[in-house]
Amino acid sequence: MSGFSKEWLSLRESADHRARDPVLRDAVVAHLAGREHVRIVDLASGSGSNLRGLSPFIAARQSWRLVDNDPFLLAVVQETLAQFRQREAEIDVALQLLDLAAAPRAALEGEIDLVTASAFFDLVSEDWIERFCTELARRRLPLYAVLTYSGEEIWKPEHPTDAAAHAAFHAHQARDKGFGPAAGPRAAALLEEQLKSLGYRVSTAYSPWRLGDNDADLIAALADGAARAIEETGCVAAEIVEDWRRARRHAISCEIGHIDLFARMPA
Repeated sequence: MSGFSKEWLSLRESADHRARDPVLRDAVVAHLAGREHVRIVDLASGSGSNLRGLSPFIAARQSWRLVDNDPFLLAVVQETLAQFRQREAEIDVALQLLDLAAAPRAALEGEIDLVTASAFFDLVSEDWIERFCTELARRRLPLYAVLTYSGEEIWKPEHPTDAAAHAAFHAHQARDKGFGPAAGPRAAALLEEQLKSLGYRVSTAYSPWRLGDNDADLIAALADGAARAIEETGCVAAEIVEDWRRARRHAISCEIGHIDLFARMPA
């Protein structure tokens, strides 16, 4: 899977944390209640945003294992963790450099109370989701997966080429990100279906980015990144993509759809 820049992950973190569904998050926290020590594995952890987004709501002592295949981003975690710990309770953090495409089982080894991931499952293939869920169920581990891209996008004001650009972007989403042809917007539904077939109780919630006046930098970066992806498909003429990009950089608002999911085995 291709890496994401430190700057992009930092820029999106506030929007990610705002978008999380609070009811589903509270269900996860309630599931962990009563434990003196909670052990969490975060898949494709990036710079540690998922840890910063969830850990303040968990009262117990926490041990996190952050799993990623990008050594630079794992180094960023070490840089930012000291500042985070000044504001929050002490958290034990271990870093695991691992290619999840090649060795997903290795991420699920050891004593684990919760597996988490943020903005990850839309990048992997349907086959990988099936294999991962099988391993998860074999260990009866709960999963809290947030911000899986669901495909809905509403940009204001509208642009004449929105439909063509959106279709091309989805075509790019389905390309191989290192795990085989990516599930893209189908990922959340595939994940839910597979987990239910394995006996899990699954709850989902819509968790969109709702970006406005205070998110101009993120909107501009989102437009630039989407335009690059659209142009790579060759489905839309370059001059049309550029016109779309310029318009979208100055959008008044946009809503980008995501799904949060919490799955656990019945007691």
